[in-house]
Parts: sequence; C-alpha cells; structure tokens
Amino acid sequence: MIDLNASVVNVDQPPRSFGEKIYLGPIISGLTVTLRHFVRNFFGRKDVATIQYPEEKHEYSERLRGRHILITRDEGELRCVACFMCETACPADCIHIEAEEDPSAEVEWEKRPVVFEIDLLRCIFCGLCVDACPKEAIVMSRTHELAFARREEAIVGIDQLRQTGAMEDQDLGYRPYF
Repeated sequence: MIDLNASVVNVDQPPRSFGEKIYLGPIISGLTVTLRHFVRNFFGRKDVATIQYPEEKHEYSERLRGRHILITRDEGELRCVACFMCETACPADCIHIEAEEDPSAEVEWEKRPVVFEIDLLRCIFCGLCVDACPKEAIVMSRTHELAFARREEAIVGIDQLRQTGAMEDQDLGYRPYF
C-alpha cells in the first residue's frame, strides 16, 4: 500500500557545468557526426548510399508499379470495355471514364471508353485498377520518372495511355497474372 500522506523528498542534483548549461555537448557531438560524414563522402568511399542520378540509375524490381498502359487488341482498338471496375476500385479516385456504345462489337450492349483519364498526381500507384480489370486492359509499366510543369500535364488521356508497339517491347511492371 502506498502512503499518500508521505512527505516529498528533494533530491540534490549535482551542479551543471557551463557547457551543459548552454547545451554545448550534444551540439558538438552532432557537428562531429556531420563532419565525419562529409569527409567520408568527399573522399569517395564505396559504401556511400548516394547514387549519381542522371549518370547512374537504381535497379528496381520487376514488379515496380509505374505509369499505366492501356492494352490494345491486334486490330488496334482498346481492350477496355468501359466496365468502370478500375474506376470503382481506385482508392485515390483518380480514374475518370466516360463510355459509349461500341458499333463494331459482336454483342450489342458492349461499350468502349470515349474518355479514359488518369490523374497521375492523385494516383498512389497501388495497382488495384490492374487487379480489378476483368479484360486485362490496363497494366502498369516500369516507367516511374514522371515530371510535370503544370497540373494539366499530369492528367493523361487515352492517347498517352494507349500501348505503343508490341507487348514484348513494353517495359511492363506489375501484372497480377504473370
């Protein structure tokens, strides 16, 4: 049992030095670490974590989730049937699709996208749109170097998303079925 009426005991603290009063010890030790790292990086040791970016590129995984690609059929039209599954599955709500009836389809109720836009500034590159697509019409490439001067450039449409060239030539990243 604890006695709540016990008197408070004062503990005498040893007197602090001038360096401790102005917080000099931690500052000097921090500057020492900074100077040690500067000297190590300046003389080019091999265990430095920094890479020289434009000349050196970091190797990423084969499953990297980069920029999106809309896959085309052999005839050149998109595989996308505008089912809105990718738009629904997107947690960032960055995909916008508008559909119309496809006049060249075998089935009368099949659709195609008129507008398919992805806002790459809102996209979190999670790959849920690729997982949700029943026709495997959208995949993610390994292109991750995206730079934009204005926000309008970050909203990419069908023309920028469309597959260019053969599938074997694409640097494809995350695909759930491969």
